[in-house]
Amino acid sequence: MTEKVIRCGIAGSGYAAKFHYEALKCLISVKLEIRGAFSPNSERLGQFTGPRGIKAFKDIDELIDNVDVVHICTSPSTHEQIVVAALEKNRHTVVEKPFTGYFGDGTEEFNGDNFPRERGLENTITSIKRMVDAEKKSRGKIMYAENWIYAPAVQKEREMIEKTKAQVLWMHGEESHSGSHSLAYGQWKYSGGGSMIGKGCHPLAAALYFKQIEGKSRNGKSIRPASISARTHVVTRMPGYQDQGHLRTTYKDIEDFAQLHVIFEDGTFADIFASDLVLGGVHNWIEVNTSNHRTLCNIGPNNAMQTYTPDEKHFKDVYIVEKTETKQGWSFVSPDESWFLGYRHEMEAFYRTVAFGEPVESNSSLASDVIATIYSGYLSAERKGTEVGITLI
Repeated sequence: MTEKVIRCGIAGSGYAAKFHYEALKCLISVKLEIRGAFSPNSERLGQFTGPRGIKAFKDIDELIDNVDVVHICTSPSTHEQIVVAALEKNRHTVVEKPFTGYFGDGTEEFNGDNFPRERGLENTITSIKRMVDAEKKSRGKIMYAENWIYAPAVQKEREMIEKTKAQVLWMHGEESHSGSHSLAYGQWKYSGGGSMIGKGCHPLAAALYFKQIEGKSRNGKSIRPASISARTHVVTRMPGYQDQGHLRTTYKDIEDFAQLHVIFEDGTFADIFASDLVLGGVHNWIEVNTSNHRTLCNIGPNNAMQTYTPDEKHFKDVYIVEKTETKQGWSFVSPDESWFLGYRHEMEAFYRTVAFGEPVESNSSLASDVIATIYSGYLSAERKGTEVGITLI
C-alpha cells in the first residue's frame, strides 16, 4: 500500500455516484480520502453527501481544485466539459458510460427522433478528439469506467485468450433489462441516445476489448472495429403497444431496442443486442467463440445463489438483484453484486494506476472506439442497416 493519501471527489449524486462511493470504500491498495461531491441539484447533493459525511462542494471547479481524481458520474451530456476541465488541471478522471456523444443543437425544439445521424457522428468524433487531445497535454489520465472490462468472468477470458493465443472468430452479447435507473435517460439531449448507447456500450466494450487483447497477444497490435450494420426500434412508443406497467415507458425521443453487427479489421465479427424490453432482471452476457475454446461470460444474473419465497413481503428489506420486478418465487441472488459486476475491481485497478503508474486496461482508446462504433451504428440504422465504416481516432 502506498503511504500517499490520494484525494478524490465525485461529480454527481445519483445512482452511479452511489455505486462509485461504495466501491471506493472497499479499496485496499491505496490510502484514499473521499473529499466530497458536487451536483447542480443542491437537494439531491445534500441527500448524497449528508448521510456519508462528506463535503458538498459549491461548484465543479472547487471540487477539481481539491482532489487528485475526479469521478464523473453526471449525465453524459456533461462529460466532455468536466473531463477537459479536470485534465487541464492535471487531475485524473474516472468517466462513466457513455464516454461522450451528441446531445443536440441546444434548442428547445431539438428531437432525437429526427436529426441527421451523420451530424451526430461528426459532432461525436469532434468531442472525442477534444477529450483525447486534453489527455495528451495533461499529466492526468482518462480511466473509462466500463465495469464489464473488470468483471471477473471477462478478466478470466482475457487470460485464456492471452495464454492460448486464440483467434477470436465471432462473439455475441447482450445487455437488456426493463428500463434505466437514470432520470435523464429517455431524452436524447441528456443521454445521447437510447438502448444502443445506454445498454449496448457494455457488451460492445467487452467485444472490442477481447479483440484488442487477441491482437496484442498474437501480433503486438490491437485489432480494431472496421464497420458496422445496425438497426434500432421504438417499441414502447408504438401506438399499438399494450402497457401493463412492467416496462419503463417514459422515453421521449430514444430507441428501446438495438442490434449491432460489428466487423473487425481481420474480418471477424460480433453481434450485440441491447434493449429496455426484458423482464426478470438484467440479462448481461457475452459469448466468445475462438479457434481453440468457447466461453460464456455471465455478467448477470448468475446462479451463485438462489432463493425461494412464496410471498415477497418476507424479502421487503432484503436486496436480491438489480432490476428484478418481483422477489416472489425463485430468485437469483447476487451475494456481492459489485464484485460480480466488476465495480470493485475497476476502482482497484484505476487507483493502482494513479498510485503506481500501472497501465489502464479500460482507457481512452477503448472508450473512443466504443463511442465511434455506436454513432456509426446510429448512422447505419438511419440507413436501414446499410454497412457504415467506423471512423477511429
